[in-house]
Amino acid sequence: MERKDIFEKLTVVFRQVMDNDGIVLDEYTSANDIDEWDSLTHVQLTEQIQEEFGIKFSAQEMNTWIDVGEMVDCIEKKIK
Repeated sequence: MERKDIFEKLTVVFRQVMDNDGIVLDEYTSANDIDEWDSLTHVQLTEQIQEEFGIKFSAQEMNTWIDVGEMVDCIEKKIK
């Protein structure tokens, strides 16, 4: 799966979890950029992402993400 495909899937997940069809993700999108992205939605996002991609994240991995680009990096490593 290519990086752009991961971004497309992630965009769908973010929009569903946050109930906001206007969300547009890029490498540097962070919780500071999306009003709905708080600690509760972060948990919901990670659960939904794991389900969508059929992967599992460790707490350590999730705690290192500063932006969506780092999240995508982690997903890429898990699905290869």
